[in-house]
Amino acid sequence: MVLEDDAKYVWHPFTQIQTEPSPLLISSAKNATLFTADGKSYLDCNSSWWVNVHGHGNEYIAKAIQTQFAAIDHVIFAGATHEKAIELSKRIVEKLNCDLQKVFFSDNGSTAVEVAIKMCMQFWHNQGIKKSRVLALEGAYHGDTFGAMSVGERDYFNAPFEPFFFNVDFLEFPTEANEKQLLAQAKILFESGEFISLIVEPLIQGSAGMRFYSISFLEELVILAKANNVLVIFDEIMTAFGRTGTLFAFEHTTVRPDIICLSKGLTGGVLPLGLTVATNAIFDAFLSDERAKAFLHGHSFTGNPLACAAACASLDLFEQAATWENIKAIETRNLNFLQKLEKHPVIDNARVYGTILALDLKTDGPTGYFSKIRDKAYTFFLENGLLLRPLGNVLFINPPYCLTEREQLTIFEVIEKFLVQNGFEDLKIR
Repeated sequence: MVLEDDAKYVWHPFTQIQTEPSPLLISSAKNATLFTADGKSYLDCNSSWWVNVHGHGNEYIAKAIQTQFAAIDHVIFAGATHEKAIELSKRIVEKLNCDLQKVFFSDNGSTAVEVAIKMCMQFWHNQGIKKSRVLALEGAYHGDTFGAMSVGERDYFNAPFEPFFFNVDFLEFPTEANEKQLLAQAKILFESGEFISLIVEPLIQGSAGMRFYSISFLEELVILAKANNVLVIFDEIMTAFGRTGTLFAFEHTTVRPDIICLSKGLTGGVLPLGLTVATNAIFDAFLSDERAKAFLHGHSFTGNPLACAAACASLDLFEQAATWENIKAIETRNLNFLQKLEKHPVIDNARVYGTILALDLKTDGPTGYFSKIRDKAYTFFLENGLLLRPLGNVLFINPPYCLTEREQLTIFEVIEKFLVQNGFEDLKIR
């Protein structure tokens, strides 16, 4: 009856309702496991859309939310403030440990990116400097609001909206073979003096299929941008909060952005919250006696105290050695499994970055999001107790950090089973 009501009233995201099966009816969740109303359980291999970094039902975060609710649940954030928003801002700035000093609150990753784009545009406008171009990478995913879509991959996801996007220049996705060419192209573009900003997902493109690119390319691209007075946005919605083995992905590099966008794991994946953190130089461009030069942007739930309390509690957990020991253990097991897969005949590219393990499956059909392998694999994994949503022909895991060794080995065993039962060469998992 409940699922009948779901079918009658609910419109699910990224779902072709006419052809896909009924959704799982999740009744409870704890740590890395989801439980359904019919008594089944599933390991949450992708952290419930890459957000739930500490695991479900974390008691420390729950207590922080309950304590905050007893004090204040919500308050307008224009003309008012509260202690948890101030605490979170201060702690994030301290952990960023660079020129990123001013924190703007929103509700999710897409709006955090939208805010960043608007900040860059108005930064130049407020100074009377005319610039109109933005540079991004092909394959990017930055969210589903119009600004975020404009700087993302122009493909089947966004085709209906294409006429409404602003123009964006794109570089091809960087590989070892084309890096020098792309940097030369970027240099020519930046030297035109027409570019408002550069936006990238640092080191890993998530929705494009967990595609990794080199630290050196990112560093050189950012250096070029800054040398030509182009503002740099790092979209760390997915890559922050331990995913790459460090708190922020940019910590693998020697460069720093002018703006960083944060969400997903920010609250431990418990409540929606987005942050856009900018330099003082950007902030100062909005200071004026003219009210029109203020950043006239906001959300009803901007700076929600409950979400801020959850985020502060999540940061507490990141300050515990046990969290980083778990992250390292997951990475080590990923690397051990990677060694068994690197030369597997059906796997085109096996790779690991921190807690992320990704495998491209070879196919004679189309690759990418609409690969037929996706539905077959997704169904197989559900039948074997894993909630693992492939990105087309790309299998990947980025689990909660509370994942146990036995649970991770179970994931590997089911992946092996999928390869074997589909006629692929047997893998011996030890």
